[in-house]
Amino acid sequence: MTAAARPTDPAGPTLADRPGRSSAELIRAEEPVLAHNYHPLPVVVARAEGVWVEDVEGRRYLDMLAGYSALNFGHRHPALVEAAHRQLDRLTLTSRAFHNDRLAAFAEGLAGLTGLDMVLPMNTGAEAVESAIKVARKWAYEVKGVPDGRATIVVAGGNFHGRTTTIVSFSDDPVARDGFGPFTPGFRSVPYNDLAALEAALDETTAAVLIEPIQGEAGVLIPDDGYLAGVRELTRRAGCLFVADEIQSGLGRTGRTLAVDHESVLPDLVLLGKALGGGIVPVSAVVGRRDVLGVLRPGEHGSTFGGNPLAAAVGSAVVALLESGEYQRRAAELGAVLESGLAALAGKGVTAHRVRGLWAGVDVDPAIGTGRAVSERLLGEGVLVKDTHGSTIRLAPPLTITRDELEWALAALEKVLTGTEG
Repeated sequence: MTAAARPTDPAGPTLADRPGRSSAELIRAEEPVLAHNYHPLPVVVARAEGVWVEDVEGRRYLDMLAGYSALNFGHRHPALVEAAHRQLDRLTLTSRAFHNDRLAAFAEGLAGLTGLDMVLPMNTGAEAVESAIKVARKWAYEVKGVPDGRATIVVAGGNFHGRTTTIVSFSDDPVARDGFGPFTPGFRSVPYNDLAALEAALDETTAAVLIEPIQGEAGVLIPDDGYLAGVRELTRRAGCLFVADEIQSGLGRTGRTLAVDHESVLPDLVLLGKALGGGIVPVSAVVGRRDVLGVLRPGEHGSTFGGNPLAAAVGSAVVALLESGEYQRRAAELGAVLESGLAALAGKGVTAHRVRGLWAGVDVDPAIGTGRAVSERLLGEGVLVKDTHGSTIRLAPPLTITRDELEWALAALEKVLTGTEG
């Protein structure tokens, strides 16, 4: 790989409202007043456009993280911003105590996009997971006939579904779990990508199998071909639900609308979030079969902001972008460029890599540095990424990235790993 010139990034308007404090000053100002639940890289972003962000000093960076897939369509996509502005001038919130004129179109569009029947609108990804757990248990008692209080849900080791107390109850990440007990019972964990172990864990009490089609937080772990189809078949035989957490993997990221589409699998429930809000507002949803989501009755579950008209307007605009197939095609085509570029770095600081669409996990030789250290060095080269699990970095650029921009980011990675210009 040869060194690439920095792509021409959009100049955009200058920052007229700079806060008057430097990045270092702003970072220090956060220390005494913000809970320390994150360890951000030392950059203070002030504005963004497309795949580029700008810090308070006016330095520009190529965003290769895209808000953990929340920014699949880039920062401030014109169609999404326009939908939000238009709705802000009309109506933002009614609560679900009343109907609003945006929700039906959003639900119809999202159900059609996923090939399922009904939508339960929520706000955050963790809320979608919690909602699916409740629905699966309710379905197990009312439809499958599991004795009350005995429903179990099978999950995969290495999972990441959020950080609520129920969700961390079945996490095996000590950072997310330790110190937050007592934990919620009713979950069984089996190794990811192991159909034999999954089959052995299923019994008459199993309400659902909840998995990520690709494990993002674990380092973009992609299962063997046939695994997802195998999960679908085992759940069908066991008479339980298949719940696919597509909060990071869905909505175009992997080169298909959903990651399960790579194996032509239709789960009973699909969990969506992040990109569903277009990087503008938090929007999530449980999308599923009518006979499964139909177990909910008024008062049994809810959300004041879930399905609000602003969220529904933005969500409908996201669905419209995906209906053309353009972004799925871009992710697939540029994913091949990403795969080729990372393969060329094998033995040059990259010990392993996994790519599906525009999503990659890159394992860095520990002799070169931790994932955090590599992320900080890339920051110095004008590229934003984030580490996970020690020596792994994740690449997940907006699906609007160009080939030149992607190749420039790969050249920057090579420079950081090898200490050369390529």
